[in-house]
Amino acid sequence: MNKPSFREQVLLAREDAIVVAVNRLLAEKGFEAMTVDAVAAEVGIAKASLYKHFESKEALAAAAMVRVLDDALAFVATRQTLANVRPLDQLRALVRWAMERQLAGAMPSLPAQNSALRQALMNHRPYLDRLMALSEHLGDWIEAAQAAGQLHPGLPGTVILYTVFARACDPVLGVLKAGGEYRDEEILDWLLMSCFEGLAARA
Repeated sequence: MNKPSFREQVLLAREDAIVVAVNRLLAEKGFEAMTVDAVAAEVGIAKASLYKHFESKEALAAAAMVRVLDDALAFVATRQTLANVRPLDQLRALVRWAMERQLAGAMPSLPAQNSALRQALMNHRPYLDRLMALSEHLGDWIEAAQAAGQLHPGLPGTVILYTVFARACDPVLGVLKAGGEYRDEEILDWLLMSCFEGLAARA
């Protein structure tokens, strides 16, 4: 495989910087409030230069969401190499990883059900392929955890899957962090506890 030319390397580096900026702005402002002008300013390039890489605001957001899913799939791949790890602990590890990213301002909010972004993503094959692959990996862990008695067997797998996805964008994280009363580790531990162990007192 030929090494990319200097020009190609510059373009790839710029595209990477754009996606990183979009990711941060989506996490901070959300899709509706994010503007192409803000992305261009964040990267330090002209708006016309940005459009050479991405044709629209929706394309920018899709690229950021694909990057997040690639990172999640890479994390799952590292977890799958570990031996003798309970499937429930695999799920907990992924949820913790996602919440850590959110606390760091690196996790875009999930698109609303009827939003323009969701419609664009549903027509974006790279995003759908990665989402399906991640869902399949998590589905395997969920089924294994239920079979082992680690998760409630009466809950549909889809409910558990969507609950796991929702924790990646849980607004409670930001509210607790902004309050300044608790350390990040405390916030992560408590939300993991509420997600996987519930709110009811244990005997």
